[in-house]
Amino acid sequence: MIPPAFDYVRPRTVEEAVRALADGGEDAKVLAGGQSLLPLMRLRMAFPQLLVDTGRIPGLRGSRMEGDTLVVGAMTTHHDVLRDALVRRHAGLLAAATATVADPAVRHRGTLGGSLAHADPAADLPAVVLALEGELVAVGPRGRRAIPARDFFTDYLETALAPDELLVEVRLPSTDGWGFHYEKFQRVAQAYAIVGVAALVRRDNGSIAEARVGLTNMGSTPLRAPAAEEALAGAGDAAAVKRAAGEAAEGTRPSRDTSASPEYRAHLARVLTGRAVLAAAGMG
Repeated sequence: MIPPAFDYVRPRTVEEAVRALADGGEDAKVLAGGQSLLPLMRLRMAFPQLLVDTGRIPGLRGSRMEGDTLVVGAMTTHHDVLRDALVRRHAGLLAAATATVADPAVRHRGTLGGSLAHADPAADLPAVVLALEGELVAVGPRGRRAIPARDFFTDYLETALAPDELLVEVRLPSTDGWGFHYEKFQRVAQAYAIVGVAALVRRDNGSIAEARVGLTNMGSTPLRAPAAEEALAGAGDAAAVKRAAGEAAEGTRPSRDTSASPEYRAHLARVLTGRAVLAAAGMG
């Protein structure tokens, strides 16, 4: 299918991009890797009148450390995230989940910031950044602001970004030394997750001292599983982990579609949480 006509600009700076977005208003969209937006346009499910291509703005790719915080540029491709030594050391969960995103062609074009700003609850990375307790930094006409991941995703395909704001970087507190695992159930390879679980575990004296569990496709936004996280504290063996994982679906509102019923998604969340936490804790 052919998308509707649109205008196109390729700014060279963040400031130029913000001005273009402000001028375009609600009808302007950022083109990052294009792996989420362009298919919607071809299907005529999105109708932007202006595309603001941020692909050539310097400084929006790569990673750096600021104290104990890993900073990843929003335009960093999934391919580069996978191979980034700082990401692998300080946010291994992000690298592990990124390896499951689509296929190599998509990973070479798609970007971390583009995936997060698209805010599809079935996408892998929003739940991961939520579990990592990251911050997403946006720049707009009113300046720069950091948005906690817990406040960033507001509804299905909606975020706290204003129409004239550009996502420029993702800030992740280092989880060097934590165990991690991303467990994903999908109908076929390279498909979206029917349910996914992002698990982070910090152990002390052989037991789980702290656990974080992010859920993919268990509601209209990515979610944490607080009841399971609380129950996992102090778990020292596989049986205790599996009991705690039984709380993973508490408070969620999974959808019903051709892939799964809400009840089946809840079952998957419990099973996958047990698997993910056991792997992250080295108990599997």
